[in-house]
Amino acid sequence: MLVSRLLTAMLIIGSILTSPAYAISESERAMQLYDAIYDEAVDRDPVWQTYLGIKKDYNKWNDISEQFLLAEVNHAKKNLQRLATIDTTQLTPQALLSHQLLSLNLQNQITDYPWRHHSYPVNQMFGTHSEIPAFLINQHSIANRKEALDYIARVAASQHLLAQLIEQLKIREAKGIIPPSFVFPHVIRDAKNLISGQPFSEGEDSALLADFSSKLKPLKLDGTEATALLKQLKQALLTQLQPGYQQLRAHLQILQQKSDSRAGVWKLPEGEAFYNNALARTTTTTLTADQIHTLGLQEVARIHDEMRAIMQRLKFNGSLQDFFTFMRDDPQFYYPSTMLGRQQYLTEATALIDDMAGRLEQLFLTLPKAPLKVKRVEIFREKSAGKAFYQMPAPDGSRPGIYYANLHDMASMPNYQMAALAYHEGIPGHHMQIAIKQEMDSLPKFRKFEGYTAYTEGWGLYAEMLPKELGLYQDPYADFGRLAMELWRACRLVVDTGIHAKRWTRQQGIDYYANNTPNALADAVKMVERHIVMPSQATAYKIGMLKIIELREKARLALGERFDIREYHDVLLLNGAVPLTVLETLVDSYIAKQLGPAH
Repeated sequence: MLVSRLLTAMLIIGSILTSPAYAISESERAMQLYDAIYDEAVDRDPVWQTYLGIKKDYNKWNDISEQFLLAEVNHAKKNLQRLATIDTTQLTPQALLSHQLLSLNLQNQITDYPWRHHSYPVNQMFGTHSEIPAFLINQHSIANRKEALDYIARVAASQHLLAQLIEQLKIREAKGIIPPSFVFPHVIRDAKNLISGQPFSEGEDSALLADFSSKLKPLKLDGTEATALLKQLKQALLTQLQPGYQQLRAHLQILQQKSDSRAGVWKLPEGEAFYNNALARTTTTTLTADQIHTLGLQEVARIHDEMRAIMQRLKFNGSLQDFFTFMRDDPQFYYPSTMLGRQQYLTEATALIDDMAGRLEQLFLTLPKAPLKVKRVEIFREKSAGKAFYQMPAPDGSRPGIYYANLHDMASMPNYQMAALAYHEGIPGHHMQIAIKQEMDSLPKFRKFEGYTAYTEGWGLYAEMLPKELGLYQDPYADFGRLAMELWRACRLVVDTGIHAKRWTRQQGIDYYANNTPNALADAVKMVERHIVMPSQATAYKIGMLKIIELREKARLALGERFDIREYHDVLLLNGAVPLTVLETLVDSYIAKQLGPAH
């Protein structure tokens, strides 16, 4: 009797759950598929797992072999087929947008596969050689003995990873894809620095030994256990990591002899087609190299005029070039290259961000929950790292967002640019945009943790301008600094296309920055070298900013007194990063909704 009643109850429950009212909607099914595709990709990516706070493959590196890259593009093809099973006519607008974005991402991955070797996997900006120590130090936390052993395992596995890197360099060499000559002194130096100090040689502890030792201390292990772990790490450093870097250095020294000084990707096989594809991916527009070059020249001229207005306000006698020289050379604009000077920079940058955080509600309806920390770029990588950059917070709240300031060369970090730089990398810039999208429960995972450079960097540059609308930048020098930062991004449009489409030399690029901006010559050199190894990437900032401003003015004109900048910012931020073409569609929908059916 009891069994019979249980069976009857189960049948009733089953019929309820399968009835139309309880059936899973197509949008829910789609969201589950989007997250499944993303989770599967994360499962194949131990490094990204760690960035996300997942410790499943905490002892592994990513596979960078040809076999793995082929498998990945095959996954993309299969995932497109899975997406095709979704009935898009039944999706909510947000689920449909996710479907379109994921389909686009997968198709781009397939289309870009033939270009997979058109890159320099070892360069002065980034690369496996520098990512190994930076990742272990900044991402691999140690909370227990197992995670310490995982750290040691990653150090040991670095030799295999570096061997795969050498194989990738050989594949590119066979195709005539070799980094320009200037790259090699940087990367050979970095590889040498990493295997200096204890236990490789006399002196202070090496970067990784010092990092591991500092992470062990809070664990309160007994002396014997801590000693054993340190011994294992030293063994891995000496027997695996050191030989791996020695082999890489030896190969780079051979490759250096085969390099030349030509800067642009026009020199690569089908270089023009590759660059056009790179511009399309970076800008998410159909703008050509010539159009971007012309746009850059126009923006440079406009910003120069605004700078001249500040010169007049300050009653400066002389030309714009004279003013650039004054701003570049006068010691009042620079902190000393001492520990005290560097700490003063960090303290004041933190104060600027804290002040802006207290004003956000004037411009935004939605605020990030994750905290933000200002930090100096670590000494071991500061010589080759960028001027400033942002690192996203861990989704689980275990790590804050970090604004990194590179204080190696204080002559490249003038205090009149401090505010704009802090607003770009911190608040209301990257931290706000990236933290908010991570915290959006309505977005599938791929939209929370992936992005589009033109949107992301366009937002960062737009965020430099926003505080001026709250009455900040009252100091004309700080306002000049804001314009100098925008000018720098406008010059990027000119120089990136100049180098890669118009066959400019490295020196031509350096001269353009030196003649048109107030930045230090060292900035110009580093920026041009970045253009060379990261073709198209630097065009994203100004293209993205101009589109955000264009759409804001479109909404302001259409809505008149009904325009609310806080609502506009919600349209931008609550949808996460999107291509600029999609952003325009979203803003158009917002305008139409605000105007109502009568319009």
